Amino acid sequence: MANSSSVPSTPLLKDELDIVIPTIRNLDFLEMWRPFFEPYHLIIVQDGDPSKTIKVPEGFDYELHNRNDINRILGPRASCISFKDSACRCFGFMLSKKKYIYTIDDDCFVAKDPSGKDINALEQHIKNLLSPSTPLFFNTLYDPYREGADFVRGYPFSMRDGVPTAVSHGLWLNIPDYDAPTQLVKPRERNTRYVDAVMTIPKGTLFPMCGMNLAFDRELIGPAMYFGLMGDGQPIGRYDDMWAGWCTKVITDHLGLGVKTGLPYIWHSKASNPFVNLKKEYKGIFWQEDIIPFFQNATLPKDCTTVQKCYIELSKQVKEKLGKIDPYFDKLADAMVTWIEAWDELNPPSGVAAEVANGPAKGK
Repeated sequence: MANSSSVPSTPLLKDELDIVIPTIRNLDFLEMWRPFFEPYHLIIVQDGDPSKTIKVPEGFDYELHNRNDINRILGPRASCISFKDSACRCFGFMLSKKKYIYTIDDDCFVAKDPSGKDINALEQHIKNLLSPSTPLFFNTLYDPYREGADFVRGYPFSMRDGVPTAVSHGLWLNIPDYDAPTQLVKPRERNTRYVDAVMTIPKGTLFPMCGMNLAFDRELIGPAMYFGLMGDGQPIGRYDDMWAGWCTKVITDHLGLGVKTGLPYIWHSKASNPFVNLKKEYKGIFWQEDIIPFFQNATLPKDCTTVQKCYIELSKQVKEKLGKIDPYFDKLADAMVTWIEAWDELNPPSGVAAEVANGPAKGK
């Protein structure tokens, strides 16, 4: 029986989706993605030294922001955007005015499926976001909305409409997304396993979100996609996307939204230095043993009916419960509030964006 809710053909959504890329280098990797990315607007967030020139291949429609732009646009609130960490990408999420965001790292290339065909990762993310999620009851045949699949026997009919999908979390071939200790003991391990599956992460279950191949519905969940305070001047790095994932999952569960993981794959080309990573991660490795139970037990009151209200409430709980672990979490909780203030300033409820003088570098 064909599922009537499946998406028969995938819209491009070229006027409804921005691609956000954090980088410290020239974006030659875009040449490989040209057939898939060229119709879209790119928001490039340059990390590190703002005086360095970043070259973007010709033919792309883009805007390029560096730290000077962040300071100019956000003023005192720029303190909530991380420096020397890929967490700076969330500035692009805030600037965008599109319904959907796809974010990718600059060391991620086009992967091939088992037949040798190039994978259009963006197309699969769009399929995931445009079909419902099933967080309330697990379908053992993975995503029931995919062509050739459906709900299995015993799945409650009252739940088959699903819920809106807020996040599509893609995976990676070649270099796995490992922490430093795992990198050190498995330096040559590569992911060669292509699993042709998408599934909804169940309600009440956390997951380690990776930001290198990620799409989300900005209108549904955008204000929760804050990648925290990481990198330069902070005692921790490489937990930015995971922090956003934990906060987002608590909020999507509360608001009745869904998160999908699995397809699409990208080719992750470059393993970062495990010794450098260990220096960035080591406090997080200890802290996560308290952070994860905190998020597992976090509850939001019924009057938290918007993402912003949910996020402010979470910031209060972070300060109250995680602040006991280290003063960093008091600082992070304050930054969470600053982030929401900055988001609301650039994205007022009327939908009319605040005017930004002296626009960014642009290209076509």
